[in-house]
Amino acid sequence: MTGETDLDAMLATLEVVRRPGTFVYVELADPAGITVGDGVEAVLNDGDSFTVVASTDAAERHGWDAEFPAAWLTLTVHSSLEAVGLTAAFAASLGEAAIPCNVIAGFRHDHILVPVDQADTAIAQLATLRG
Repeated sequence: MTGETDLDAMLATLEVVRRPGTFVYVELADPAGITVGDGVEAVLNDGDSFTVVASTDAAERHGWDAEFPAAWLTLTVHSSLEAVGLTAAFAASLGEAAIPCNVIAGFRHDHILVPVDQADTAIAQLATLRG
C-alpha cells in the first residue's frame, strides 16, 4: 500500500491520536547497546551525535540528560512518503498557534512531538485542518 498523495484527501481525513506517556529527546555520543524497545522509541544518527527519543521512564532508567518533555501525536492518515504539503500544512497550523513541533516521518504515518502542556491545544489546532 503506497499511501495517500492528495493533500485535500489527507486533510479531510486527518485524525490525531496521542500516545500515552511523556517522551523526551536525548543526545548521545555513542548509542552502543541502545535498541528500540522498552521505552526507546527512535534512534537517529545525526552525523556528529545520535538523537534518542524515549519515554521519560526509559530516560530516567538510563540516567540520560533529557530535553523537551513532549506529547507524541500520530496523524493516522496513511500518507505516502512522496506526498507533498502535509508537513507544511500541519507545521504552519501549529506555528500560527505558537506551538513548537518536532516531526518524525514513518512509512505510514507522521508523528509530531509537541510540548506536553500544549498537547490538547495542538490536537484542537490540527483538527481545524479538516475544514
